[in-house]
Amino acid sequence: MEEYLKQLNSLCPGTLMESLGMEFIAAGEGWLEARMPVDHRTCRPDGLLHGGANMALAETVGGALSAMSLPEEHRFQAFGIEINGNHLKQAKGKFVIARGEFVHLGKRTHVVQVEIRDEYGTLVTVNRVTNIVTW
Repeated sequence: MEEYLKQLNSLCPGTLMESLGMEFIAAGEGWLEARMPVDHRTCRPDGLLHGGANMALAETVGGALSAMSLPEEHRFQAFGIEINGNHLKQAKGKFVIARGEFVHLGKRTHVVQVEIRDEYGTLVTVNRVTNIVTW
């Protein structure tokens, strides 16, 4: 999994993930984690974490998890078709961590639940990402 994390992170320069400071940090069978800073790139003018930044983080983790579940020759042939999120609490601290896990792993669709927690472990946002798999 370490090699896959390196591969994912090597694709981030020049993308939204780099702009928002996202970094893939851990992975296992059926799950993936990424970290995003709570700073000037991801906050609203009042200094609170922007809900849109959380949604971008969730979509990133959900899409990457789907891609990593596909055979090597078909990687990155999963595309988001729906995302929803419930923002539950204000994030505290300097970063948030998103953990995505499969709810459904079908041939044509994947559903990923992504929980975003702040550095203190407080649940900030719960998301569901639905991806379509193309061959």
